Amino acid sequence: MKMVFRWFGAGNDTVSLEQIRQIPGVEGIVWALHDVPAGEEWPMEKILEVKRAADAAGLHIKVVESVNIHEDIKLGLPSRDRWIANYKRTIEKLAQVGVEVICYNYMPVFDWLRTDLGRLMDDGSTALFYEAARVRDIDPAELVREIESDSTLTMPGWEPERLKALSSLFEAYRGVTEDDLFEHAKYFLDEIIPVAEQHGIRMAIHPDDPPWPIFGLPRIITSQDNLRRFLALHDSPANGVTLCSGSLGANPANDIPAMVREFADRIPFCHIRNVRVYDNGDFIETSHRTQDGTVDIAGIVQAYHDVGFTGYARPDHGRHLWAEQVRPGYGLYDRAMGIMYLWGLWDALERQRGPLARGLAGAAGHAEPPLRRERPAAVAASEAAAAGEAAPAGREEARP
Repeated sequence: MKMVFRWFGAGNDTVSLEQIRQIPGVEGIVWALHDVPAGEEWPMEKILEVKRAADAAGLHIKVVESVNIHEDIKLGLPSRDRWIANYKRTIEKLAQVGVEVICYNYMPVFDWLRTDLGRLMDDGSTALFYEAARVRDIDPAELVREIESDSTLTMPGWEPERLKALSSLFEAYRGVTEDDLFEHAKYFLDEIIPVAEQHGIRMAIHPDDPPWPIFGLPRIITSQDNLRRFLALHDSPANGVTLCSGSLGANPANDIPAMVREFADRIPFCHIRNVRVYDNGDFIETSHRTQDGTVDIAGIVQAYHDVGFTGYARPDHGRHLWAEQVRPGYGLYDRAMGIMYLWGLWDALERQRGPLARGLAGAAGHAEPPLRRERPAAVAASEAAAAGEAAPAGREEARP
């Protein structure tokens, strides 16, 4: 398992690359050009700006999230070929800078949906919250206004150019069925997967969030059966899935460890996060700890370990802690703690299998430590005092 961390770019994230590099085991960033409208070709100079910043911080940029799909592609309109051509050129450019995985989604209009970006929890932290009854009753345009006014940072999946055309988009999707979305997805995959194969990139579809239809819009990446159907549309290792335990976990009927085991060779990238689901259909983001939510995080990590997962993983949405002013769901503290919880589970499984691959002398090709090392000043002083000798000359007393 290779750990990465989502970063929204200079000037668009409260978390810095310098902070990310200090989280144990994090190798790279998960990134995108959030100022490029969905469907437009990504400019090479902007791609290189991200690469230069990541290189300077000692982090790689092998995972992109997301290259968003234009609505005309999902709707199957004749104009889709123009947007697909842009998508192909973006894939080619990303391959040039070493990208290996492109995460994307296929959700009509809304990439994700919550009703509250900062619901107060019992411990005083706040978190993203979904209120089922409110979604059933609220006008989508009203919810859009609330979400847009609640953050000064960009909200991926809530691009202004799409939301300004909300009423016309809803009209365009009138009568579009799940089968239609699958059909249009096959057309898209048949065009882009050969390009991804040629350039050594794996495409990874993200599940719908939440995993059910909203506002009368169909959704198809919602369950194990539908993932199986989607991956069969174009049977290639380059047609994969970003398995998100939080998105799929909002429906307790989804058996995520079973999905890990079935789709293991088609998961180049995963999101591991927890949610607590209530009987009325509401759910809230929680810490990554298994006991704090409804999702079996420990069982999911066990499944990844069992299948020998070597893909990329990242902690997903975290709570907002300790008065940190952050993008909703994307603070530093809770996601960093989430990483350490995931590493704890993983290392425990590694220990059961044999010596830890890192951290133990002599394991995995590491040299034995030197037999003689200089003792810290505090240790030398303590030993000298115990022997009735003066502390070594030229050394200050140790301070706590």
